[in-house]
Amino acid sequence: MAYPISGFSKLTKAEKIAWLGDTYLKNSPSSVHTLQNYWHPDSELQNLHDEFTENTLSNFYLPFGIAPNFLINGRNLAIPMAVEESSVIAASGKAAKFWNTRGGFKATVLGTQKSGHVHFNYSGDPKKLLLFFEEIKPKLLASVSEIVRNMEERGGGVLSIELKDKTDLLANYYQLACSFETKDAMGANFINTCLEQFGATLEKEAQQFDLFSETEKQLHVIMSILSNYVPECRVRAEVSCPVEDLGNKQEGNGKIFAEKFMQGIRIAEVEPSRAVTHNKGIMNGIDAVVLATGNDFRAVEAGIHAYAAKDGSYTSLTHAEIKNGIFHYWIEIPIALGTIGGLTSLHPLAQVALEILQKPSAKELMEIAAVAGLAQNFAAIRSLVTTGIQKGHMKMHLMNILNQQQTTSSEKALIIEHFQTNPITHSAVIEVLQKIRNVE
Repeated sequence: MAYPISGFSKLTKAEKIAWLGDTYLKNSPSSVHTLQNYWHPDSELQNLHDEFTENTLSNFYLPFGIAPNFLINGRNLAIPMAVEESSVIAASGKAAKFWNTRGGFKATVLGTQKSGHVHFNYSGDPKKLLLFFEEIKPKLLASVSEIVRNMEERGGGVLSIELKDKTDLLANYYQLACSFETKDAMGANFINTCLEQFGATLEKEAQQFDLFSETEKQLHVIMSILSNYVPECRVRAEVSCPVEDLGNKQEGNGKIFAEKFMQGIRIAEVEPSRAVTHNKGIMNGIDAVVLATGNDFRAVEAGIHAYAAKDGSYTSLTHAEIKNGIFHYWIEIPIALGTIGGLTSLHPLAQVALEILQKPSAKELMEIAAVAGLAQNFAAIRSLVTTGIQKGHMKMHLMNILNQQQTTSSEKALIIEHFQTNPITHSAVIEVLQKIRNVE
């Protein structure tokens, strides 16, 4: 039976693994070896990885690849992706190649404003609170002058501070709703530092405001924190071409394909259970770019899914239409990314990813991520309404099945050849493998 341990964080990595081996992995010495085997041989690089988070034992690797042939706003780019799911990179590359000869992707940043809030309780006269806020607003801004100086030199800073009455939602609940521009930084630490200072100044000034009663002076800040919902930090990506240009060997007649494609989008617009899977596929592309460039995919996921439900029902993030014989297909999403600071400046592969992308600004990275999401969705819907999703997916998944079965290189060659002309299922692969091994 395992017992709580004190001082675990103070142990060395080797000591942590030894404790884990003695406590939870007694019957699995190979697991201990695996943890050690995934250490990086370069001790300096391993130390860097160890310091990214707490209680580090080892490294968890994801494949790092690229999807080439993306024509975005007239520039050809190869998009780096960190993802473990079969067919994501292949699908992205296929969609990129398809649209490269049809005008490519167009992307536009619609805004870069980010937000955060000081959440506080106040049990008093709302009119007096408004007078108090108007009086101390310059003091709030002055209190962060040192914090924002470098950001202002880069063209960013605090954009606005507003008092929000939220007492219809919770008794005595108010906000300072603040907006920020952080330029090429994602800006989470900058925003949170500003907000915490606003909160401290708010409480301090309340104690000294003459119009407040003693009770009202006890204005209490609950928390100060940025929001990962950034509807004012938004990007649009789109493609378009004449309907007849959509036709080829896979799609068949361009008009028929366009109608089936649009119906697939419409279903995701009206049916939440379909929209969830539809948008998950979009995030396959976006998350892969976000991870590869050292950004926070969890923040991006939360904000984008909230946006998908902004009108009260969860719906598709992509849309399509035909106007005057032209097929239009687009995505519009909120996404806050950075190209300086944080992991983007620390992780060597994140730096390589940004080099591959020709050192983009934060705005350009927003555009690239949105394009990756649109490309993934196009590839998925294209497969769904033509050959079906499993044909391509299982072809890519075949190698995972073979690796799980610890096949030899000669066995792999025989099985891959067999499934060039036969449907791939897990049971079918196992059956063929057993036949090969029985013969041998």
